[in-house]
Amino acid sequence: MASTSTAHRWRDVLLTGIAPAIWGSTYIVTTQLLPPDRPFTAALLRVLPAGLLLVLASRHRLPRALWGRILALSALNIGAFQALLFVAAYRLPGGLASVVGATQPLLVMLFAWGLDGRRPSRRLVLGGLAGVAGMATLLVSPGSHWDGLGIVAAIAGAVSMAGGTFLGRRWQSGMPVLAMTGWQLLLGGLMLLPLALACDPPLPALALREWLGYGYLSLFGALFAYLLWFRGIARLSPVAVSSLGLLSPLTAVLLGWGLLGQALSPLSLLGLFVVLASVLCVQLGMAAAGTGASPASPRAAGQNGRA
Repeated sequence: MASTSTAHRWRDVLLTGIAPAIWGSTYIVTTQLLPPDRPFTAALLRVLPAGLLLVLASRHRLPRALWGRILALSALNIGAFQALLFVAAYRLPGGLASVVGATQPLLVMLFAWGLDGRRPSRRLVLGGLAGVAGMATLLVSPGSHWDGLGIVAAIAGAVSMAGGTFLGRRWQSGMPVLAMTGWQLLLGGLMLLPLALACDPPLPALALREWLGYGYLSLFGALFAYLLWFRGIARLSPVAVSSLGLLSPLTAVLLGWGLLGQALSPLSLLGLFVVLASVLCVQLGMAAAGTGASPASPRAAGQNGRA
């Protein structure tokens, strides 16, 4: 029985890890296939059509009692996070933004400790710190430019995604994953619409490769990836899920090396292995604590019952 449960947990970890691996391809798709200087439009076209398709496919109306929570999760996971992500990406070197984003597992640990009284083990804290250190070794160059607004946006984006991951587990509503994913993408996309209209220039006539780029980002980068991500949030601990997010910049680095010929120094390779070791350390720590697929805390369960 225990071996079956362990096998199921690692299957959930692997399936959830596919989502950030797909997100790691966003940079190369955006730079190689999409028209430039339209970050909010790219985010909008990634999430809104996918959300609409999933809502129509699920045929699940959003209960009135859940509107507040779903709106909050949509803002944290999609709307606010995507907007802050692109602000940080345009004002900071990608490596520095990724290092700030690597703090998400530590932030989720703080949320769990402060709100649920779950003090993280030393192994989990060390694993989270190793992830930040490994990402810094892998991506940050000595001449990185520290833009104040970009740093604030990157930190706020990390807090937003960590909060969405934590609350998504805490506020489980019993909705099917298809419907939950669709409504968050749809509502988050509607939040991005005013930004795209106000801040980005209109789209030009699109060539075939640009249609393919937007299509990939929507079908794989949003619809498929977020289905796996929210499925993982429902089955795994928030800390375990957030640590898998480190696979996104790793994938971006490997794609840049394999497809664009970008060099990897020995120090970068060391950072890559440290990040992978960090992810494994956190997953093993959660498995040892028996919280990988445990139900929500008693406090959360009580709140779910009142939803």
